This record gives sequence, structure tokens and C-alpha cells, in this order.
Amino acid sequence: MRVYIGTYTHNTASEGIYRCTFDPRTGALALDGLAARAQDPSYLALHPAQHTLYACNELSEFSGQPVGAVSALAIDRRDGALALRAQQPSGGAAPCHVSVDRSGRTLLAANYGGGSFCVLPILPDGALAPDGQLHRLVGSGPDAPRQERPHAHSIWPDPTNLWALGCDLGSDRVYVYALHPSQARLLPARAPFARVQAGAGPRHIAFHPNGRWVYLLNELRSAVTLFDWDPVHGLLNEVAHTPALPPDFEGPNGAADIHLTPDGRYLYASNRGQDALACFAVDPVSGLLTDLGYAPTGGQHPRNFGIAPGGRWLLVANMHSNNIVTLAIDAASGALQPTGHVLSLPGPTCILFA
Repeated sequence: MRVYIGTYTHNTASEGIYRCTFDPRTGALALDGLAARAQDPSYLALHPAQHTLYACNELSEFSGQPVGAVSALAIDRRDGALALRAQQPSGGAAPCHVSVDRSGRTLLAANYGGGSFCVLPILPDGALAPDGQLHRLVGSGPDAPRQERPHAHSIWPDPTNLWALGCDLGSDRVYVYALHPSQARLLPARAPFARVQAGAGPRHIAFHPNGRWVYLLNELRSAVTLFDWDPVHGLLNEVAHTPALPPDFEGPNGAADIHLTPDGRYLYASNRGQDALACFAVDPVSGLLTDLGYAPTGGQHPRNFGIAPGGRWLLVANMHSNNIVTLAIDAASGALQPTGHVLSLPGPTCILFA
């Protein structure tokens, strides 16, 4: 099984996007080499047809403009090597997240520094067209150092592909857009956003397999917000707010990434500072979370992680310790166990199974 690793290249020894081979029998991850040279490809996404990989280049300047970029890279099916097919400006500084709609016709990107969401058409060959759309955000929050203005952190198509949900860390809002892939357009929903707890800092989202629950990870408050999701009308209704840190934890922490197992039974969230994964069981009737404890990530600053298809293994990217660690998922309890499999790689920021 092939895995691509996004990285930060500034202030690290990384050269771009790396390709690895994952053994689903043992959980071992082996480095095959550099897939493509790229500047700060901090987040990756795959085209549904699996012929193109997309990366956000988390830059503050591109082609002489104060913006970042998004790249489309063709995948060589023989060895997994990547070749740049197209690159377009993202419309704002520091794009930190990219996703592809489920029809493969629209790319969505979040500009953290620019406080905006970018929409670009995807051409039939997977390349990106330049005539896109930019949604500039407004607002701020009570955490002055981090919420002085909008900071778009991620944007995701919902399972129906009728809507897109965008997280703004700066204003404590989750934006809801009607998604029109055939036109590569987003239109604000009738209820254009849902507010969360002041100072929470929305960062990433995970959709439950049943399509009815949305789990939001809040970076600044290190907590998970559960929403009931109405995909007919595009409405989010907040149900519960669950801490992702133990009450006795002291010190700085920033929650980073969130994922559910494929069967929807367990949810995990990464903590940078505690350097652990918060583990939860999901109630199959209500979607409410039960705390299962915390599992060390085997490194420092777990910015991102991925759950392997089948739900047996979890790979966590520890950015500051320059390693990727494999943890085993106990199907009966949801507990995470160390496997001893550790891959050294500079500045890992994103794990993508392909």
C-alpha cells in the first residue's frame, strides 16, 4: 500500500513530498524516496480517480504576490513518483489545507494567513484551472494572539457532496457553503455559519460514516464539538462539547488533527504539547463521546495522523521529532498500542494513504 507524506521544507532537511510503502499485515512503513520536490507541501489530497495528488504550498509569497499556492501532481502508477502538472496561486497567504470534491471537479483550499477559502476548477486531466473563486472571511475572537483576524484552517466536502464546511480558527465559526462542483463554485448556505464556544479555535473536521454527525476539533481549547448535521438543508446543530485533554494537564497545548475509524466506533484527536492522542468511543445511537484515555505518540508535536484502510493501524506524524510512528488499534476496545515501527523523516506534516 502506498503512502505519501507532506512536509515543511523551511528550517528542515525535507525536500518536498515523500512516498512510502505500508505493510498492512505488520504496520511497518518503509521510505521509498522523494516523490517530488516541493516548497512546504504541508497538506495533501487525492483525486477520486487516484491519478492526481494535490498539495497546498504553505507560502507567504508566490510569483511575486503575497499569496501561497496549490499544486497538482500526476501520479506515476508504476512507482508512485509525482510530476508537477499545474500550479496556481491560492489567493491568500499560507494555505494550510486542501481537499477535493467527491466528483473530482473542484479543489478547495484554506488560506490561514489570508483568512479565505479558495475554489479552483479541476480539469479532466487533473490539472488546475486559474479562474477560481475566493471567499474572504471576517471576524475575530477573544484569544488576541491567535484570533486577531480570520484564520481559515480547513475546508471539507460533506459526504453528500452537496455542501462544504469550512473552519475559521480566528472567528470561532464553521462556515457552511452549498457546493456546485460542475461550476467550481461555493455559495453561502441559508444559515452561513455555526458559532462555537468563544476562543475555541475551529481547526479540523471528521464526518461520521452515517453522514449525520460532524466532529469538530478546536485547536485553542483542545476540545471536540459534536454537531448533528442536516445534509438536506445544510444545517449544523451543536450537541456536545468534550475536552480532549485530561483535567490535570498543565502546559501549552494545541489540538491538531481528528479522525474516526472506518466503522465509526472510535474517534482520535492529536494533542501537540501533551504529545498524545485522545481516544474516544462513539455512542452508536447519540454520537456522544466516551473518554478512553490517552496514548503517547512516540514523538513530539503530532500535527497530523492517518488511519489505514481497514481500521487496524494508525500512523502519526510527529513534526518536531522528525518521525512517523505506527500504533495498533484494538478493535475490541479502541485502545492504541505501540508497535515499535518508527520511520525517521524530516518535518512530517501530513499522511495520505493512496
